[in-house]
Amino acid sequence: MSQTQTTSAYIHIPFCRGKCNYCSFISGISLDKKTGYIYSLLKEIDYYYQGEELKTLYIGGGTPSLLEVDELYKIINKFNYNTNTEITIEVNPNDITEDFAVGLKTLGINRVSMGAQSFDDKTLKLIGRRHTSSEIYESVNILKNAGFENISLDLIYGLPNQTLDMFRQDLKKVISLGVKHISLYGLKIDEGCYFYSNMPENLPNEDIQADMYLMAGEITNKNGYEHYEISNYSKPNYNSKHNTNYWKCGQYYGFGLSAHGYVDGIRYSNPTDIEKYMQNPTSREYGKFITKKEKLEERIFLGLRLYKGINIDDINNEFKIDFDEKYKNILEKYLLSGHLVKTDIGYRLSDSVETNGFLLSNIILSDFM
Repeated sequence: MSQTQTTSAYIHIPFCRGKCNYCSFISGISLDKKTGYIYSLLKEIDYYYQGEELKTLYIGGGTPSLLEVDELYKIINKFNYNTNTEITIEVNPNDITEDFAVGLKTLGINRVSMGAQSFDDKTLKLIGRRHTSSEIYESVNILKNAGFENISLDLIYGLPNQTLDMFRQDLKKVISLGVKHISLYGLKIDEGCYFYSNMPENLPNEDIQADMYLMAGEITNKNGYEHYEISNYSKPNYNSKHNTNYWKCGQYYGFGLSAHGYVDGIRYSNPTDIEKYMQNPTSREYGKFITKKEKLEERIFLGLRLYKGINIDDINNEFKIDFDEKYKNILEKYLLSGHLVKTDIGYRLSDSVETNGFLLSNIILSDFM
């Protein structure tokens, strides 16, 4: 029995019609394994879930929108939730039909996160997406007509052949759709993706990517979006509650192939091999008790991703330290350079154009580790 209630859950759906060229996630699993996988997933949920009323439920992937509505019902129905529970599903634009959108709404799903990535059809083809820019518009309108208000769109910047102006146009098009939340990710080419062994030509350099990031902050701010986390922008009160729980080091269940979870001070991950997972869905591939030192580092590392930053009184009380004294040299270094800002409650990364701490976040955060 869980010592502390775990009120968030992540479900991983690993199926895709094909793998995007930048994707290194555990995905792209053939749909012929779908029925067996769902059966195994339900067994895992039955085994570990303690029946808590959830505050957030997130169905990610892969491509969860490849599941039928009745299959999604079987999964969601395993959990206790109420009308205030944030239930998110990730979707691809070309999977959204009127019947499917209405079906999602009927299930109690109230937040949709759509992978748009770009509004340039040539770019979409180059990166291996299977939808067109017009399908993004169509699917957002279908979702709105079905009653969805909380819609998030993902964009990637730093794509092959992408110019600053092309990305500006992408941002304008997202904003014109009136979605409540935008996630912006710089292109990362990790081992395991197609681009890693087939490096695309004409990738924007780091300076251009930095300009894209700064421009995104200006354009979203002018249009009423709050930059509440390094990669995330939302209209007031439309922050992702599920992801915010991660950044605040809250507990969460992770169910499904390669899923990660954090329960009772243990971080764990599930098998990454589909056959291994389906044979024994209750086995963990990895599990580790988080030490006090690791927990403190996570509080800083994840907390500084948030625009509001970290609350040092909370950290001092929980970890019995003097934050200002313990990290005196690091704080002085980045306060002096302007990349860190003192707040009423602690510290945050600077969002100024000249000394933007978010652009150097990896360097700054590694200093605290």
